[in-house]
Amino acid sequence: MRISARAEKIEPFYVMEVAKAAATLGRELAHTDAPMVFLNIGEPDFTAPPLVQAAAQRAIASGHTQYTAATGLEPLRERISDWYAQRFGLAVPARRIVITAGASAALHLACMALIDPGDEILMPDPSYPCNRHFVTAAQGQAVLLPTSAQDRFQLSAAQVEAAWGPQTRGVLLASPSNPTGTSIHPQELRKIHEVVQAKGGITLVDEIYLGLSFDAQYGQSALALDDSVISINSFSKYFNMTGWRLGWMVVPDALVDVIERLAQNLFICPSTIAQHAALACFEPESLALYEQRRAEFKARRDYFIPALNAMGLKVPVMPDGAFYAWADCSEACAKLGLKSSWEFAFDLMHRAHVAITPGRDFGTDQTARFVRFSTASSLAHLQTAVERLQIALR
Repeated sequence: MRISARAEKIEPFYVMEVAKAAATLGRELAHTDAPMVFLNIGEPDFTAPPLVQAAAQRAIASGHTQYTAATGLEPLRERISDWYAQRFGLAVPARRIVITAGASAALHLACMALIDPGDEILMPDPSYPCNRHFVTAAQGQAVLLPTSAQDRFQLSAAQVEAAWGPQTRGVLLASPSNPTGTSIHPQELRKIHEVVQAKGGITLVDEIYLGLSFDAQYGQSALALDDSVISINSFSKYFNMTGWRLGWMVVPDALVDVIERLAQNLFICPSTIAQHAALACFEPESLALYEQRRAEFKARRDYFIPALNAMGLKVPVMPDGAFYAWADCSEACAKLGLKSSWEFAFDLMHRAHVAITPGRDFGTDQTARFVRFSTASSLAHLQTAVERLQIALR
């Protein structure tokens, strides 16, 4: 069977390869006194709040399970619009909001709408691997630009200006970022957008962790820049609805009809049940619970990052959002006689029974010396992990 060149260009999702190995070993350890502690997957340990679960049950019982419009339920688009006003002080009209089958569908639609074969999209290295693969799937070329702790592992306007070439179509940023948990400073983001605008390009920003910002300085939406910015968001992270596969995008008015046409053909519509459930995300009781959980994620960060630093797994930049720690394991690898973060991750999996993610998924520049820890697990699990890591690294 001949496989398409497009498919051949898509690398394996190594995060999931490691997850499979950890899950297999985890099953063997499940009934021992040292079960696996999973700090490898970026999934909140919280589930959808009670009101959201009840809304889903009502939708099923009431027969509200048939197709919606391709752009989603109008009441849900309106509630998201209200949330932008209340949380960020932004006027984002519902007509510019498109509900999607997760942020993945939103990124796929944006790339299909805006990227032609050969177009280049500038992205930071490290960055979330699936984002660059959406560019590849649209027959574009993701151009990864090395970043450093000095720039919070984010692109700078100067980098974008210097890297812009004849085939460059725009930038795909993430703020806060996976794997680093760091955000772009609003002033630098504005400078980047000004460069992109001057070149006639597109500014596409993945904001799926924006609700989980811990620092008001960084917890601002790129939509504050102007109406040409395209923002991708999700119900998975802040709203704790990972498996419900529901997200949204905010696009310029001129792009709404284009996205709708593509969505009609590629997805028909997002999950109707998930949409009805998501309406309850914006009830005061649910929002209060989300804020309590955000505080819990911050408390986990505040415990875990100093613990990593103390044992030589240095986190160069304190995450200001999300639930990740991007840690330099080169010192530990040298001590243990290991060659890379890939070997380090499997060593910890087997000796310490702690599952983490090696850096190879997230780019090529120095990623062999970094690992990503997820702090989406409970504080008790994080404390157990620290105890085991301290022993393993002695």
